[in-house]
Amino acid sequence: MGRSSLRIRTAMVIGALVIALCGGRAFQLQAIDAEAFADQAATKMQSTTTLPATRGTITDRNGDVLAATEPAVRIIADPDQVMTNGADKRYPMSERQQAEAKAAPSAVAHILAKHLGGRPEEYLPILTKKKKDGTRSRYEIVGKQVPAAKWIEIEADMRAGVDGEGERRWYGLAAESNPIRTYPNRSLASNVVGFVNAEGLGVAGLENALQDELDGEPGRSVYDASRYGRIPLGTNVLNPPVDGNNYALTIDNDLQWITEQALAGGMEESGAKTGMALVMNVNSGELLAMANGPSYDSSEPGLAETGDLGNRAVTDALEPGSVQKVLTMGALADAGMVSPDTKVVIPPEIASGDRVVRDAFSHGTINLTARGVIAQSSNIGTIGLARRMPKDQLAGYLRDFGLGSKPGTGLPGETSGSIPGDDMADYRRDQISFGQGLSVSAVQMAAAVAAAVNGGVYHQPTIIKSATATDGTPVELPEPEERRVISEEASEDVVEMMEAVITGVGGGSRAIPGYRTAGKSGTAQRFDPACKCYNGYTSSFVGVAPAEDPQILVYVVLDQPTNGNLGSKLALPVVNNVLQAALPRYNVLPSTTPAPELPLDFE
Repeated sequence: MGRSSLRIRTAMVIGALVIALCGGRAFQLQAIDAEAFADQAATKMQSTTTLPATRGTITDRNGDVLAATEPAVRIIADPDQVMTNGADKRYPMSERQQAEAKAAPSAVAHILAKHLGGRPEEYLPILTKKKKDGTRSRYEIVGKQVPAAKWIEIEADMRAGVDGEGERRWYGLAAESNPIRTYPNRSLASNVVGFVNAEGLGVAGLENALQDELDGEPGRSVYDASRYGRIPLGTNVLNPPVDGNNYALTIDNDLQWITEQALAGGMEESGAKTGMALVMNVNSGELLAMANGPSYDSSEPGLAETGDLGNRAVTDALEPGSVQKVLTMGALADAGMVSPDTKVVIPPEIASGDRVVRDAFSHGTINLTARGVIAQSSNIGTIGLARRMPKDQLAGYLRDFGLGSKPGTGLPGETSGSIPGDDMADYRRDQISFGQGLSVSAVQMAAAVAAAVNGGVYHQPTIIKSATATDGTPVELPEPEERRVISEEASEDVVEMMEAVITGVGGGSRAIPGYRTAGKSGTAQRFDPACKCYNGYTSSFVGVAPAEDPQILVYVVLDQPTNGNLGSKLALPVVNNVLQAALPRYNVLPSTTPAPELPLDFE
């Protein structure tokens, strides 16, 4: 190596090797692996943004909003940007940039406090937050569900910047879509509508049952970007979101409010622990009102008791008591075994299994027509008549009336209740004939009684009237089921017997002005699952009007009342209050003929 010629040759060989290696690498990058490296580069440059869909609205039957979505944002702070006020870290900061960076956290904190409330000092720890490794955080939430208009004001102050004239703005805040679900009527129909959680997912009511349909499908935006923003001629693909469907309910907001107020009054008068009230169009199965008490505010569900967040009218199974006699008489009348004038000799008590059954009122042997059995609510008379029908036939009628299966309203948590099978014991047939030994939900019972009084046709109860996609096109809904259960003649007999409950008892105090009404009370011993025993009472009343052509049904259930237990005393006034509002509201004309005076007993 001492010779210069050898050193030159060695240097040339090394240089040639370096050039060869560089050329080989260049060839690999540009020819062999060009596509792979291009894909990697494109991936690093590519940004993808999820575009959230707008959740669909829920309205009442007249278009009044029950649940809607308002634009709002989640405000995000980037402490790394805040602490440098957006300066490019690749270059040394000028004195001005350093001064602005030093002032930025306090300035941004004051802007947030001005628009979001609180004190600037409360925001500083977030705006300057470090990660565990000592580096500045890049993502911190400083505000959730902030109205879009307020974010525009914050942005304006950030843009105004250091001198207030926009020469040099403040950096470090951004916004993500975080819409607000609003319930303009607060607690109205809250047990039906439900609510969404902090993530915007429905967790109760129709908000839960229709989660996927209301939520829609998010979109996606894919674009090329550098640290300075989007690359104008790069990839730019937009898949727009598909907003959720909009739903109109069968509920009538005004009638719902009236029903809720009437139920609350009835609960207070009776001292009931809970209550339910339903209003139904008997000829369609549409639920015009569905009230629960106690209820809650859909805007603030966290303030409610957990047990009040559901919908007892569809989830709770109860023994219907004497309201069940309507269905028993409907079955017997349809089978040709009973008419309103059927004569029944009723003893003081009747043996059933290893026990005896008595009526709620003391009596010796009395003679009642079937009409009188219903008017006087005689358990003994109902048992005597029900024993004329084979047990499997009675069970079949109850199934046709919708008992023992979920009603299919579309509301979450429906109970199917429980009815005995065809091979039930004799004593069980006696029990179910007058409303014990079986369980139903309030919705099931309302739909069953509607079938008994509307001419004999069962209509599946419905809560959803219609649905539309975001572009206004109709969304197909399942067709509600309907079937004939009893004949028109049998249905007329049932209504006649129920009208005697209003006209034949109480000296006219049960009637409402202008309309002939028909009804039936229920007072049932309450089965308590906690002790597996009967504990307390459930009081109820179902009313329909007008009796000559039933249109509207109201069913009220008061659970565990403490100021008495008779459905005719506690629930009937609530039913009448709602009927008096509902009938004229739905243009049902007053009755033009008086209620007939028909015999309840015989010599």
